[in-house]
Amino acid sequence: MEESVVAGVAVDKGQSKITVVGVPDVPGTAAEIFTVVAKADVNVDMIVQNIAASKTHLSDISFTLPADDFKKAVDALEAAKGKIGFETLQLNEKIGKLSIVGSGMKTHSGVSATLFGALAKAGVNIEMISTSEIRISVVTDVSQVDEAARVVHNAFGLDGDGQAVVYAGTGR
Repeated sequence: MEESVVAGVAVDKGQSKITVVGVPDVPGTAAEIFTVVAKADVNVDMIVQNIAASKTHLSDISFTLPADDFKKAVDALEAAKGKIGFETLQLNEKIGKLSIVGSGMKTHSGVSATLFGALAKAGVNIEMISTSEIRISVVTDVSQVDEAARVVHNAFGLDGDGQAVVYAGTGR
């Protein structure tokens, strides 16, 4: 049986994004940020840190989290602003996350090119990217995520006429 490169596409419209802007580029600052978020009982999904600007020695750290935890995270970070030393927060309360998954991705080149090409052709702007051996996730505006899923399904040939069977259970 041939392994499919991309087995599926998933969409999550229940996430938010926070960018901590002007973070001092010194060891331990990321730990401080995510300790504050963890103490607020917020789970973090994707994390992206930019390199520091050479003149300012400041960087930005963006992360996604469940939309239900958005206010808790923002309040906790604002309360710790003086201690952490960041400049400001850029907030996006409602984002869309699209993920492609498949164990065949780790042995096939061009998966990223196909994904990003399909999104570009559809005019879908990518705000964040996260990868692993078997998954690529992108964050986009929530208003674009359904179209993104449609074009990505098409690009990977997942939009056939066959019937999908989903099995679920308790595992007991």
